[in-house]
Amino acid sequence: MLQRIFQLQENRTTVRTEILAGLTTFLTMAYIIFVQPAVLSGAMFGMKTGMSFGAVTTATCLSAALATAIMGLYARYPIAQAPGMGQNFFFIFSAMPAAAAAGFANSWQVALGAVFISGILFLILSLVGVRGAVMNAISPSLQHAIAAGIGAFIAFIGLQNAGLILKDPGTAVKLNPHFASPDLIVFFVGLLVTAALYARKTRGSILFGIIAATLVAMGLKYFWKGAPPDSNLIKHFAVTGKLAGLPPSIEPTFLKMDLHGALSMAMWPVIIVFLFMVFFDTVGTLVGVSEQAGLLENGKLPRARQAFVSDAVGTIAGAALGTSTVTSYIESAAGVEQGGRTGLTSVTVAILFLLALFFSPLIAMVGSYASITAPALVIVGSMMLRNAAKIDWDDFTEAFPAFLVLLGIPFSFSIADGLALGFIAHPLLKLSSGRGKEVRWFMYLLAALLVTYFALIRARM
Repeated sequence: MLQRIFQLQENRTTVRTEILAGLTTFLTMAYIIFVQPAVLSGAMFGMKTGMSFGAVTTATCLSAALATAIMGLYARYPIAQAPGMGQNFFFIFSAMPAAAAAGFANSWQVALGAVFISGILFLILSLVGVRGAVMNAISPSLQHAIAAGIGAFIAFIGLQNAGLILKDPGTAVKLNPHFASPDLIVFFVGLLVTAALYARKTRGSILFGIIAATLVAMGLKYFWKGAPPDSNLIKHFAVTGKLAGLPPSIEPTFLKMDLHGALSMAMWPVIIVFLFMVFFDTVGTLVGVSEQAGLLENGKLPRARQAFVSDAVGTIAGAALGTSTVTSYIESAAGVEQGGRTGLTSVTVAILFLLALFFSPLIAMVGSYASITAPALVIVGSMMLRNAAKIDWDDFTEAFPAFLVLLGIPFSFSIADGLALGFIAHPLLKLSSGRGKEVRWFMYLLAALLVTYFALIRARM
């Protein structure tokens, strides 16, 4: 039966190879199970967003399992999906503040509505076949700058969450010199283990770094009696009495998105950014992993429509369940290296996400302490930042808008604002330099909408 569904012989693979590849992919991306609820609930930042940690945990695993299963059974690719890094930070630091600034008290419900609508739009684009037109609208340099800028933003937040970078009234930020504090010890151990394993190309390096940091935190909690009472180790970290249990209820976030609020004028720029982020994440991952696996035919991806549909359905379902945008994971390349070539790899990952639901006490323990998850943010951020090397730095009309995006995102502490700087500057610079025909009409329209948004709407918020 598996042979007939996944055509294992034609793809020169076996059931055993596909299952091992699925396990490998899951290990490389399992960190999102700990990070996602910590981000959306605000536990990672010492604040409360209103979203339930447990409900987001369940929504994350369910949406990842559903989208990955669709990818495996419908598109038949060895590519796993889950709520994306970058999109989750945009949700917290851009979508929710935009909703709150527009006067909505239920900001996270409105943000979920924006995710849901972006998923619907992505599904429509996938079904009607206009993906190429949208993809070609934004120049490659801007696409690479978006990924790099979000990477810098994520890494910066990770360093802040760990307590290594502190706020300073004189210089805005400064380095924390107290390297022997318990919070920084946990962070440094996790960072060193993760970086060393990643450098040695060890599969699951981020997950193993989280495990190492957790063990150190547990040891310090029990044996370091002189830890400062204001340290996060003392205030937020509590060792759980059990590792497994029933999945948390999804009721606090299930079908709580506010579609009416999301369709307001103030939220449309947010919806567009969500759409672009999932679109280009999906394109980059599908092409990169498929090329590595030798699945491209004449440079094109067979069953591309099915693959896009799985992302779109995952995003729609994720918003309904209570989590941010679902996208394809580049970590799927680890499973491909292990020999995964068919959708059976993805189905294996989907099953493992469902099994992870029964370890919610462990997930809550790890996610409650930012020093444990911060190394994952720094490492993921560093990997995303390498996209800056792909920017066309020799063409100033491409390099300068990309530069504004790259620095604008972390410096403004807003992905949306950083993107707006580049999206406005790019067509204006091309036009003023006599190269206006190089820019697609959609970018001129988008720049005009963004200028109008900042001048007439955002300035009044």
